[in-house]
Amino acid sequence: MKVNGTAMIVTRKYSISPETIKRMITYLRYLEIQKKKGIRIISSKDVTSYLNVPPEQFRKDLSFFGGFGKRGVGYEVERLIKTIKKILGLDRKTRAILAGAGRLGAALIQYPGFSGINMDIIAAFDNDAGKIGKQLKSTRIYDIRNIGSFIRKSRVRVAFLCVPADSAQSVADSLVRAGIKGILNFAPVALVLPAGVYVGNVDMASEIGNVVYHMKITN
Repeated sequence: MKVNGTAMIVTRKYSISPETIKRMITYLRYLEIQKKKGIRIISSKDVTSYLNVPPEQFRKDLSFFGGFGKRGVGYEVERLIKTIKKILGLDRKTRAILAGAGRLGAALIQYPGFSGINMDIIAAFDNDAGKIGKQLKSTRIYDIRNIGSFIRKSRVRVAFLCVPADSAQSVADSLVRAGIKGILNFAPVALVLPAGVYVGNVDMASEIGNVVYHMKITN
């Protein structure tokens, strides 16, 4: 099996779908597992057979970002990992803050998977006086009234939003005014924010409802 030469990364001006980016993360996780097993060379079929994705989809996803060799040619696992990380911006540390240090927020801070994508939650914010000043893992909880000044001072650009639905929009507005450009929203509400701010919505109730519905129609 031949090995690809150095992959060329080409930045495209059109938008890449969120589904493609999510699949790239899935490819990366699988490749990291294979690297730990000592696998050095892998084919698109090897990657996709385990992930239940057609090899053609894998090659198409990579093609959005440039040339990665000819069809049927193997990939060097370590090089492909580095290339995908560079494409996704995971080759450098991303700092984030957390708004809302309740049960969900606390679980996110302690989630071990963030280390695999080079994500670091550097501070948490809440309005509960009993939580302010305490630490979750190594992350300190601050008064949410100071969230704007902290963002501006630290120049962080990513936030996790875990506040109640009735306060989500106002907190999101304050995040954006302070300079946040990307929000992962766990509140069950649609945020209305300016263009240029990317919002990823995590609605667990909707996802569970979707699972229950499909379980119902297949029984």
